[in-house]
Amino acid sequence: MAMALAQHRESSSDSSINKHLDGGKYVRYTAEQVEALERVYAECPKPSSLRRQQLIRECPILSNIEPKQIKVWFQNRRCREKQKKESSRLQTVNRKLTAMNKLLMEENDRLQKQVSQLVCENGYMKQQLHTVNTSAADANCDSLGTTPQHSLRDTNSPAGLLSIAEETLAEFLSKATGTAVDWVQMPGMKPGPDSVGIFTISQSCSGVAARACGLVSLEPIKIAEILKDRPSWSRDCRNLEVFTMFPAGNGGTIELVYAQKFAPTTLAPARDFWTLRYTTTLENGSLVVCERSLSGSGAGPSAAAAAQFVRAEVLPSGYLIRPCEGGGSIIHIVDHLNLEAWSVPEVLRPLYESSKVIAQKMTIAALRYIRQIAQETSGEVVYSLGRQPAVLRTFSQRLSRGFNDAINGFNDDGWSIMNCDGTEDVIIAINSSKCFSSTSNPANALSFLGGVLCAKASMLLQNIAPAVLVRFLREHRSEWADFNVDAYCAASLKAGTNAYPGMRPTRFTGSQIIMPLGHTIEHEELLEVIRLEGHSFVQEDAFVSRDIHLLQICSGIDENAVGACSELVFAPIDEMFPDDGPLLPSGFRVIPLDSKSSDTQDSLTTNRTLDLTSSLEVGPATNHAAGGTSSCRNTRSVLTIAFQFPFESNLRDNVATMARQYVRSVISSVQRVAMAISPSGLNPAVGSKLSPGSPEALTLAHWICRSYSYHLGAELLRSESLGGDSILKNLWQHQDAILCCSLKSQPVFIFANQAGLDMLETTLVALQDITLDKLFDESGRKALCSDFGKLMQQGYACLPAGICISTMGRHVSYEQAFAWKVLEADESTVHCLAFSFVNWSFV
Repeated sequence: MAMALAQHRESSSDSSINKHLDGGKYVRYTAEQVEALERVYAECPKPSSLRRQQLIRECPILSNIEPKQIKVWFQNRRCREKQKKESSRLQTVNRKLTAMNKLLMEENDRLQKQVSQLVCENGYMKQQLHTVNTSAADANCDSLGTTPQHSLRDTNSPAGLLSIAEETLAEFLSKATGTAVDWVQMPGMKPGPDSVGIFTISQSCSGVAARACGLVSLEPIKIAEILKDRPSWSRDCRNLEVFTMFPAGNGGTIELVYAQKFAPTTLAPARDFWTLRYTTTLENGSLVVCERSLSGSGAGPSAAAAAQFVRAEVLPSGYLIRPCEGGGSIIHIVDHLNLEAWSVPEVLRPLYESSKVIAQKMTIAALRYIRQIAQETSGEVVYSLGRQPAVLRTFSQRLSRGFNDAINGFNDDGWSIMNCDGTEDVIIAINSSKCFSSTSNPANALSFLGGVLCAKASMLLQNIAPAVLVRFLREHRSEWADFNVDAYCAASLKAGTNAYPGMRPTRFTGSQIIMPLGHTIEHEELLEVIRLEGHSFVQEDAFVSRDIHLLQICSGIDENAVGACSELVFAPIDEMFPDDGPLLPSGFRVIPLDSKSSDTQDSLTTNRTLDLTSSLEVGPATNHAAGGTSSCRNTRSVLTIAFQFPFESNLRDNVATMARQYVRSVISSVQRVAMAISPSGLNPAVGSKLSPGSPEALTLAHWICRSYSYHLGAELLRSESLGGDSILKNLWQHQDAILCCSLKSQPVFIFANQAGLDMLETTLVALQDITLDKLFDESGRKALCSDFGKLMQQGYACLPAGICISTMGRHVSYEQAFAWKVLEADESTVHCLAFSFVNWSFV
């Protein structure tokens, strides 16, 4: 009976595998036929493949099956494969959601404990107010910042270090999952489906602290390896060295670690740390890496090695990594530091006393990095030019590290200050030991023997958002850069072409093309190649390309990222773009010094010729593309500039003079740009005035709409939008790109609405630098020229579909364009020409 039942099951199983529905009837196949069909499908999965038909004909066992039946089999096979992939994907998503739900439940439990503790503390404080003895005040978080009690223990014996390690583990876990620190949500980092994780900062404890927790698709051991190698992911970590490592006796390890942290500006010394790092596994299978400073400022390496550093303190911090069912891990990150803010100038102390800065630079950066690695490992990340993600990540790290090296100028790297009496606004440092050769082929070392010179300076900026300033510097290089200096640096990095003075005269065309290479998962950092187009003045070199290529990283251009610094770092690179080419980074770093209110309304910047926004209120949704800035009155930020120049020994003084003058020129340009795009004075209540001869913004909006109706016989805006001041706001938010240009010998744009600025990829500040001839491609210019007479005669013209060119060099298609003359109030004087581009999009 049992044997018969087994045979029946086997027969039923074979029947379900080898039969398929064809026109309402099941067709049964033999095991050999199914095997043959599987082989054909594995080799040729595409249904229209001629190779598949050939294989079917060559297989005798399939000759007695009708082609229609074979087609149905392949369709069913493809459907089963799709269903299997979708089922696997849904299972993966379900596992992630289950793990995230568990994380949120734990966070909710922690918050409930914190609420209960606060209620108890509140009751205790009320009781104390009614008693005479007030000496016993609660000091929940302050106890974490006091001098650790382990200072009395023997840090030279394994038993003493193990005791410190166990105490560090307990304190770290109380911060990661308990209520030892009063955590509050990080401003601007609201949790949600698209969020990387949950981010909180300390509210009232000693020092600065931040915490993050999230889900990562990597195994705990891999995550621990990545995070322990801090220089690979932390741009601020200059060096990390493990001096001693020994087993802890419980399966864990104890390490004595010396680490150095770059200073972000030229105004304060760098920090170093002497810590104990404890790695162990908990009973529940979680992996923990926790760390704290060992007492004594003189501990660690020799004093000579740490002479340029201020010893800072790591309070119990680390990583708690728990494996998830089905793969992946839940990670908790805690960073708790005392950066000794007393040792920096008072104006910089907010930078060293801000938990938001620590969160952005360390905690959030760590979680983002391991998520980036997880996506690259799974193959979700695809970059341009066929480069592997690890190669592009190395480029970003090399640029950032080279820039930090230039700002800090450590003596043990070979840097020394050149003729500085302390009163110079620009610091000149030289490094004669810096080597520029290909890492894979040292024989190709560059010919100059002098070294590298760095001109650097820091300055305070008022009322300007760092993200807005850096975004403008990136998009409008011609506003501050000297093409000939870029050409000199690029030529110096090519063996045998270094020459100063007497460089070949070259003219910069003003065109800069940005070619993206890659970006991080949240687009907080962009890696790109910049091509600057140049032409030689010398006749015999007229057909020789003088283009310059720069490798560039741009970060911190999200205005909503509270506490994040903004950077633009670039270096000349050979047009062949070798993986191991020498890099000499220069650039800008802008760091906010004041906290930014999360409920402040954003406002737009001004145009130097036409301030449309003087009476226009635009919400936060429109600030990014228009180059707008968040309302940042009474805010401060520190700008650090560092430019590096290679030199030969006999030209050192000449290059130093040129570098100092150039950096001063850049500083002057940046100050001018910052004043132009600063929101100070843009409040309509201040009464911002327009340039001479220009109408007020509201008046211009009326002229544009009335002239459109007069010439084309239709309304540009809806009738209910034409009353009062609303016409200005509705024109600004119109879906079509609306541009106005002057009537000069070389027409330049004087106004664009939000869509127009998006299409041109520019800002109101830089709009006047764009001429009408740069807007269209060749066919578009021909169409405009052919219709220009008609435009001037009858007052309007309809242009066919075509292509525009943005300031970033990207092509923009549009279905139709209208051009009309904008008449002033007397309806006889032509003020400007207006253009409206319908249904535009980037190609």
